[in-house]
Amino acid sequence: MTDDTLLDQAHAAMEAAPENEAARLRFYEVLAASELFLLLAAEPEGENVTPELFEVGDTGFVLVFDREDRLAQFVGRSAPYAALSGRVVAGMLAGQGLGMGVNLEVAPSSILLPAEAMAWLVDTVGEAPAEVEARAQEFAPPRGLPEGLLTALDARLAAAAGLADMAYLVETTYDSGAKGHLLGVIDAMPGAEGSLARAVSEVLRFSGLEAAALDVGFFRASDPVAARLARVGLRFDLPQPEAPAQMPGSAPGRDPDSPPRLK
Repeated sequence: MTDDTLLDQAHAAMEAAPENEAARLRFYEVLAASELFLLLAAEPEGENVTPELFEVGDTGFVLVFDREDRLAQFVGRSAPYAALSGRVVAGMLAGQGLGMGVNLEVAPSSILLPAEAMAWLVDTVGEAPAEVEARAQEFAPPRGLPEGLLTALDARLAAAAGLADMAYLVETTYDSGAKGHLLGVIDAMPGAEGSLARAVSEVLRFSGLEAAALDVGFFRASDPVAARLARVGLRFDLPQPEAPAQMPGSAPGRDPDSPPRLK
């Protein structure tokens, strides 16, 4: 496979414009959301994992790859690994004095990220989105949102295959008179609401916008509100996987609130 991954593209954009804060944030946003293959020194034991460490000076780095074939190319032999999201790997490393080596020697996105970057990433994505009670009175087409935010939101929803059917982005006026934007998610899988809300919250944080700039609501297709959203909203279709989607948190490492433990 020679096609660049989303991580390759985000890394290239960051390298091309080292002073561009938005490009740097976009790279870390993609890293946090990506499924990464963590190279292990031994097979997992329950919730405990023992990563293979790569020493650079006085610092140890775990090795992660955004494709299985890249891990195999680097190792050159059969080796155990764990498939985890970038945010989960960062959470495991934060406070351990360990950095992350990403796609070393096998991809254009090869990079060493220091331990300090892991702590920053955890602080950035660690806060759970707040739940609020508000009633939307009016919907209108979205306006005034940065193009970069819309692109990042589209990419993140495309990566949430099978967790919902679609979503509509609208400008809304609430019963309090306040105005804002709402992402109305249609027919989310039971239990997937938290993962979807967290994904949108992360997109906002890495875009440099306040969390209150975009609310997330969940509706059934049979709800009259869904038809109102469809009339004026910007539509995002979530891909449907061929196999049944795995529920978030149903396998070790999938639940950010209960990641594997370093051994």
